This record gives sequence, structure tokens and C-alpha cells, in this order.
Amino acid sequence: MLAGLLLSAALAGGCSSDTEGKPVAAPGAGPAEPSMPKAKPSTTLPVPSSANPPAGAIPLQPDANGRVFIETKSGQTRCQIDSESVGCEAEFTNSPMQEGEHTNGVNITATGDVKWVLGNLGDIPTVPIDYQTYDADGWTIAATESGTRFTNQHTGHGMFVSIEKVDTF
Repeated sequence: MLAGLLLSAALAGGCSSDTEGKPVAAPGAGPAEPSMPKAKPSTTLPVPSSANPPAGAIPLQPDANGRVFIETKSGQTRCQIDSESVGCEAEFTNSPMQEGEHTNGVNITATGDVKWVLGNLGDIPTVPIDYQTYDADGWTIAATESGTRFTNQHTGHGMFVSIEKVDTF
């Protein structure tokens, strides 16, 4: 009966999808994050891109959801790429503060909108990349020792990402 009263009160009071505060998980407070298999570099033939990737760019196949997940050669940066945006996660040394913490993620859209975030990409199935040029879902990825440059092949917008800095264009 008490459960019925609480349910009635909750329904009468309305619902909200916003919850104030900052989540903090205690050890054993819930199920562990699911583990996903690590992806191996694709051995299938590349799917032609509608954009014009640079000559010699190594194609990276999107998964069934249209995303490519990469990890830089240093292992310090992981990124999620789809036709609309690139989001990278790293322990940046000079990122903006958010909720009293340094942000660890940056996202840029094909139209050039940039957003810094706090978050975790989780156990994504990354493809390790070397210091070369890649083509992924309409983005050119130019990886070097100093950082990784993502350029949208349709709009020319993108970002250069390194642990020390992020430059957008």
C-alpha cells in the first residue's frame, strides 16, 4: 500500500529528466561497465567516400552504427568519428574547467561548432593509428608525433588535438 501511495504521489507531481548534482559511484554501487571487444584494423575493402580524401589516405571503415573509433599511436587520445562530428577524449593539460574539473573531452561538428565536455567514451573498440593520413566517414585524419588533425572534407572545419592544446578551425 505504501508503494502505491508513493507511486501516486510521483505521478501527481510530474516527472523530470533533469537531476541536480554530480554523480559519484561508490565501489560495488552498480554493475561494471560492459566490456567490448577491441577492434582490429579492417581487412575488408574500403567503402568509397562521397568526399574527396587526399591521395594515399588509409580508409577506416565505420561500424554498423556509422562510427569509427581510433586511438592515437601514443595511446593518450581516443576519438569517436561519424559523418557529423569528431569527439576526442584525453587527459589534456590545458583544458577549460567545468563543474570544478578540467574537461577531458572535446567535440567538433562538421559545421565548426566546438564543445568541451566531462565524460568517458567507455570501452570503445578502437583502431590504433600510426603517424599517417587516414580517411574516416568524410573526415581526413592526419596523425603526427605532435598531434592529430581532423578536417571535414566537405566543410573544411576541424581541429588539431594534442595533450597540450586543441586548435579549432
